[in-house]
Amino acid sequence: MAKPDKDGIRIVASNKRAYHDYSIEETWEAGIVLDGGEVKMLRAGKCVLPGAHVRILRGEAFLHGMSIPEYPWSHQFASVPDRPRKLLLHQREILKLEHDLKRKGTSCVVTKVYFKGAKVKVEIGLGTGKKEHDKREDVKEKEAKREVARVMKRG
Repeated sequence: MAKPDKDGIRIVASNKRAYHDYSIEETWEAGIVLDGGEVKMLRAGKCVLPGAHVRILRGEAFLHGMSIPEYPWSHQFASVPDRPRKLLLHQREILKLEHDLKRKGTSCVVTKVYFKGAKVKVEIGLGTGKKEHDKREDVKEKEAKREVARVMKRG
């Protein structure tokens, strides 16, 4: 389990695949509605993010595709691991997100889940899908930066 940083933020899970598949233009921090057992499983670091995305339904934001396993000691109040979970955003943020999602090729994906103090927060990012050649260019840039750092380190 990771220790909180100086701001009291402890990352539970991050979705590096989102930055590989999408060029993230804008990010938001959102609260999330969870059951008690789900919070306990997140404290234990159990969460599956790849494929998690946000949908706007009837003026509310919902998180689909995030899986939190069932808490083993919650027999009577067991929750469904893959259920849609409501996100807590301001109305103007939801309206802007809904407007941006109507553009062709844009998606809203989860980039990380973390604790901020005692509250569970989700960072969501609005991005456009990358083509295969864009991904190759990113890999080339990353390798070039790594090579420059290696040369600078040698002196």
